[in-house]
Order: sequence, then structure tokens, then C-alpha cells
Amino acid sequence: MALSSARKAAMAAVAVAALGGVSFFGASASEAAPGPAGHASSTAAPAPASAVAERSVPAHRQAPQVVTRVIGKGRVDGHRWSVALEFHRTLPKGYALPTLPDGASAPGTSLLCQRMYIGGVRIDHQGGPWSDCQPVTGTNDPAPAGEMGLWGLHDKGLDGTRLMVANPEPDVAYGLITLTNGHQIKATTVTVPGTTYRAWAAPIPDGQTIAAVDQYDSRHHQLTHDTNWH
Repeated sequence: MALSSARKAAMAAVAVAALGGVSFFGASASEAAPGPAGHASSTAAPAPASAVAERSVPAHRQAPQVVTRVIGKGRVDGHRWSVALEFHRTLPKGYALPTLPDGASAPGTSLLCQRMYIGGVRIDHQGGPWSDCQPVTGTNDPAPAGEMGLWGLHDKGLDGTRLMVANPEPDVAYGLITLTNGHQIKATTVTVPGTTYRAWAAPIPDGQTIAAVDQYDSRHHQLTHDTNWH
């Protein structure tokens, strides 16, 4: 569950109506394994140059269908936490695009999922395998940029151990969360390889209150200042 920006809430509402709970990560990119090399007999005629060139392209250079990047991980309140972005180049089997209020399907040819765990439990797992996923178009859809949410396992992320996750604009290098007790938590922006999808994530301990959330560029210039989180 999450307490998030108005924009994400609107997207979540559309997704929930369609899918019953969809609301909207070092790292590895899965690669296609090259097939076994063929063996020609000594009497076989040489293959045409074009065929040799085609066979010489390594299979592992093919773009992976699913790319996962860990955005942040650690321990908080005695529990392990982690956040990852998961990009599906094509819409996965079993996923249906959400329906817009006018009855049309939401646009999108790919899927971007935000996988968040606290103590081994995935946040919003009750919504099914595609909860906290949103349709996007290709590898550089600007739609997710600017979103930010506070997520938890219960009570809509208002209390208990929580995770703050931001999908910032391209110039944001890191986020800095200041708690009311003066403690600050810094989180660096991480990008999914081969895409423009990025995020930063930080844990908020149980019982702590957020005073401000600030975002900075690589030269440490403040870009945003938000005091509306609790």
C-alpha cells in the first residue's frame, strides 16, 4: 500500500478498476544464451560471406526481454528491505492493459514494475503479480518521471516500516530525506540499463516522521523541496 502523489494515485485508480489492485531495482540484465556452435565437415563447401557474417553476431547481444535493476537494499527495524525496477520489453503473458474511464485501453507496449520488499514480503502482493506495474511505451517513455510514493505493508504506508521510492526527472542525482529527529537518509538515483527509467529508494523506520524530502543534481544543487510527507 502507498501514500503517493496525486498523479500516481490517479494512475492507480485506473489500474485498480481494471486489474483489482495494480498501482503503478548490484543489478543484472538477463541475456539470451548463445546456441551450440555448429561443426562443418572438411568436405563441406565454404559458406557464403553473408551467412558467415550473420552467424558471427553473438546471441548474447540480443536485447533481453526482461531487465531488472536493484535500486536500493539494506536493513531497517531488523528487517531486510529492497526495491528494484523490472522492465518488460513487451507486455508479459497474462497482463492486460488497464481500461481508461472512456472505455479505451491505456496506451503501452512495455511494462515497468516496481518490486518492493520488507522482511521478505512484497508490498501490494495482494493485488497479484502485476501490482505496482504500469504500462509504458518502449525504453524511454517520460510518463513515470516525477512520481514519488511512501509505501508500507499496511495502513496505506502511514505507519510501521516504510519505503520511500521516487521516479525522478533525468537531472536528479540523489534524494535526501530529513526526519523530524534531525537524521538524514541519502539515496542515489539508479537507472535501468538500456532505458531511461530511474528511481531512488530509502527506508523510513517505524515511528519516524518525515520533515522534508529534497532532490539534488550531480553538482549538489537543490532541485525540489517537499514537506508534505509524514
